Amino acid sequence: MIVVGMADSAVARKPTKLTTLGLGSCVGISLYDKSTGIGGMVHIMLPSIEQARSKDNIAKFADTGIPHLLDSMVADGAFRHRISAKIAGGASMFSFNSNTQLNIGERNVTATKLTLKELKIPIVAEDTGQNYGRTIILDTENGELTVKSALKGIKIY
Repeated sequence: MIVVGMADSAVARKPTKLTTLGLGSCVGISLYDKSTGIGGMVHIMLPSIEQARSKDNIAKFADTGIPHLLDSMVADGAFRHRISAKIAGGASMFSFNSNTQLNIGERNVTATKLTLKELKIPIVAEDTGQNYGRTIILDTENGELTVKSALKGIKIY
């Protein structure tokens, strides 16, 4: 099992599992190429590197972390046109007014979907939003994404 930390990413080949813990407003993106058994995961914290003060960690942002993960998977032998995505997280962990700019979870999900669309990577499963945290595990043996949460139990996509 490879643990992907916050603002981190990793690529693995079957039968390895990838996991990231404690997705609140952050989004966990898992990419998988069924034909090669190569999977990848990135734990993004913010939508865009554009307004960031520090730009040294590209895995921290949806608009840079996802393309970097995709490039890393292709470099390891995955076929770009066979990769699909499963995403989880982007919760509203704080009770702010829903009109506020601070809804980072929703903004992270929007940026993730936009980036994947631009990269032509289909999203085949999603467990996002709501108000609870999640832990995810990608099984590179079969591409299953297990989503665990205290409030909702275990779901497998």
